Amino acid sequence: MMMCSGRMINDCRELLLPLINEAFGEHYTGDEKIVFSVNEHFLNRENGNEDKRITDTSFLVEGPSGSKRYHWECQATADHSLLLRLFEYDAQIALDQDREMDGNTLIVSFPNTVVLYLRSSSTTKNHMTVQIVTPGGDVSYMVPVIKMQSYSLHQIFEKTLLLLIPFYIFNREQDIPVCDENDEKRKQLVEEFQYIREELERRCQKNLITEYQKRAIIEMTAKVIENLASQYRKVNREVGGIMVGKVLDYEAKRLLNEGISQGKEQGIKLKLVSMVCKKLVKGKTPQEIAEDLEEDLSEIQKICTVASGFAPEYQPEAVLAAIEKEEQESLGKG
Repeated sequence: MMMCSGRMINDCRELLLPLINEAFGEHYTGDEKIVFSVNEHFLNRENGNEDKRITDTSFLVEGPSGSKRYHWECQATADHSLLLRLFEYDAQIALDQDREMDGNTLIVSFPNTVVLYLRSSSTTKNHMTVQIVTPGGDVSYMVPVIKMQSYSLHQIFEKTLLLLIPFYIFNREQDIPVCDENDEKRKQLVEEFQYIREELERRCQKNLITEYQKRAIIEMTAKVIENLASQYRKVNREVGGIMVGKVLDYEAKRLLNEGISQGKEQGIKLKLVSMVCKKLVKGKTPQEIAEDLEEDLSEIQKICTVASGFAPEYQPEAVLAAIEKEEQESLGKG
């Protein structure tokens, strides 16, 4: 399972550093430069073929005292083959990114590797070890394990481990079936994610995180909720709705309060059309979409009617252009 989407990694790269500090006891301040490496590596086999390996995230942190390479993997559950894959990834990263020849000596530098377990149990260890037996002696290195279930919301925000937020729903995974049936339990779950939204908004207003970072975290959280709670309609709609349904409302208020020009207002329209199109792809009705997004049903129906002419791709830009053309033609007739 990929840790984050490409957009989330790029927009939130500074937020990787608190996680590295947590895993390795580093003291990065956030002023360091992060350089991402390619995540595709090829392993040569005896028959001449190449096997492709895709890592989650590999990057170099450059600071005043030097640079270090890190390798981050996200794993849903414990997997006995994970350690073998990690070694393969690490070796290939070292050969691709950190090798040098010194006379007759080949020097390869392995990355500092960490694993995030989204699910864990009392038997899940805090670290794993890779030991390599060579003719010149044994070499070993430790792989720290970050267990999602070890972190409360308070700890996540206190330690600025904001990239863990999209996976917080895994901490409540066992409660989802009950929450879907019990209104009071579901209300408590909704309140937790409402707190997440409000705290992210507060940090954004104080310039502790950027608007892009806030939106990337929110969108990824919504995607994880949608996937994990796909069989539980009420939880998906109400809890996921906190992260998706009110995005437009928050954005509109922010833009209006700042007196943003008409060009930005069009951006709001495009965002609404985009969200409607995404839900149409999933087979939702105008009524369901209006409820999910907390928008007027007549407005959603208008968008859906125009969007039907662009199925099945539902390109938001094309849909919005068609809507604006219809509005202009209507004004011309008036």
